[in-house]
Amino acid sequence: MSPADPPDTDWGTPSATLERAKALQREVNAALLRRAGRYALGRLKPGEMNKTELAYRDEWILPRVADGRLLWWRFEGLKLRLADLTFYTPDFALMAPSGLIECHEVKGWWGEDDRVKIKVAADLYPFRFVGAQRQAKKHGGGWVHEPFE
Repeated sequence: MSPADPPDTDWGTPSATLERAKALQREVNAALLRRAGRYALGRLKPGEMNKTELAYRDEWILPRVADGRLLWWRFEGLKLRLADLTFYTPDFALMAPSGLIECHEVKGWWGEDDRVKIKVAADLYPFRFVGAQRQAKKHGGGWVHEPFE
């Protein structure tokens, strides 16, 4: 008998076992609800863009391709090795007319671990690394870019 069991629980009957299972499931559901919002929802399949990445492609990348300021782009087009068993895949690889390759990472919010990985990549590879974040409409909208040198 566990501490959560009422002292008069009879585990010998099927109905008591079913009731205890239902009570445990309610406890688990309550714990999950308390933790809700603390973890990311399901991941998209590799190669699928989230809403922020789609907006960045449509609002920032494609207009620059159309007017010649960008020659080439790929979503998740590079996979960079940072250390043993540690890789970084930038959201977008872009090529400027000068031949410069830029790696753009699009975030709705930047965590410290996100910044560390992109800084390590910037130290190891001869590409220009840029963080992009959507600017709130009340602040003029558009995209804010942060270079990582």
